[in-house]
Amino acid sequence: MLVREVMTKEPVTVRVDAHVKEALRLLDLHSITALPVVADDLVIVGVLSEADLIRDRVLPDVRSSILPHHASHTADAIETVGGVMSPRAITISEAADVAEAADLMTSTGVKSLPVVDDGHRLVGVLSRRDIVHALARLDADVERDVNALFESLGTSWLATADEGSIVITGPVGQKERALARAAASTVAGVVQVRFSEDTTGHLGEPH
Repeated sequence: MLVREVMTKEPVTVRVDAHVKEALRLLDLHSITALPVVADDLVIVGVLSEADLIRDRVLPDVRSSILPHHASHTADAIETVGGVMSPRAITISEAADVAEAADLMTSTGVKSLPVVDDGHRLVGVLSRRDIVHALARLDADVERDVNALFESLGTSWLATADEGSIVITGPVGQKERALARAAASTVAGVVQVRFSEDTTGHLGEPH
């Protein structure tokens, strides 16, 4: 799968000069955890997370302590997006492999990645939820798409799906199996590729 095939297109964004309250409303309204911060030409200039927005912005509740609170620690809270955003946004190319994006998310801990084109302009957002949605596709839909792809390649290969694992019947020899595996791996929801028993009684190696 490629990032552009599973990303959320036309993502919610915010401008660098927007008020923090506007950004808070956007996160709440769309149930998202971060916002790409863009310039007028949609070039990424930063990313704004929930953590950025709640830092130094929650007033202490007087009921939580018998002692009086000192001056509000929210008094100096910055009011513009540009003042609280992270300017070093971790992005991913729209042509990148989703496997690469998943590795980047798990290694950095970010929950979503702004997706950019060659000019570093925003074209989408890829979230963990987008990947989960792709992996959770029904076997019937995955099987249909793989077989349609095989048909478009002019082959008579047949794929069956079981919990995202694809078993392919028909390819003969290393070259055909490599092609079948490469084709099947482009379909959203495929998590493993195997081959049915060949003439020697062995199964293809799992992907």
